[in-house]
Amino acid sequence: MRILCVAVALVLLGVTGCQSDVSGQPEPDGDGFVVKDGSRLRFRPVLTEIPPSPPGPATGSAANRQSTNPAEQQAVATALDCSKGPDPLDGGDDPALPLITCDRVQGTKYILGPAFLTGADLSKAKAQLDSQSGGTIIGLSFTPAGAKTWGDWTAANVGKQVAMVLKSRVLTAPTIQSAITGGETQITGKFTLDEARQLARDIAGG
Repeated sequence: MRILCVAVALVLLGVTGCQSDVSGQPEPDGDGFVVKDGSRLRFRPVLTEIPPSPPGPATGSAANRQSTNPAEQQAVATALDCSKGPDPLDGGDDPALPLITCDRVQGTKYILGPAFLTGADLSKAKAQLDSQSGGTIIGLSFTPAGAKTWGDWTAANVGKQVAMVLKSRVLTAPTIQSAITGGETQITGKFTLDEARQLARDIAGG
């Protein structure tokens, strides 16, 4: 059963194999993580999502994972082996270029566009139980500048996915259902409180 959060703005989100949602509502106090070093987290638009699959024939090198050529991007994504870790890029990707990468748990592959936000545009991430739904909540608080960029981007990209990328690997990749304004984003879903805390910690760069 999918847990839904009643809100004005919703984003469908997958976290560690869980179905969840994101809203623009502020969240109650809980386990909070202040963003101290936001340089490792990047928000990138998802151009292509490829379900987990065995890697194809090896083509190119790790450098090609930031190719701007769509045909080469597809070839590199097909050959990428998500089972190997840690990521050789390990956060060294150029945010101004596309990125071919995997998520950190399921092995889903992604072709991502250049970053439009970083963790520096967040002030806090926190997790707690939702007394109304019985599920978990992860709340993201954006800085004033970050809130403006996030609101404009979500408004212009309804129906598209955005990836939160930590050290060159995707933490989660929501699909935008409507504009999220006001600087507060709320994530709810079928993950445990410990999983929600870890995601909030990772997003905050803790």
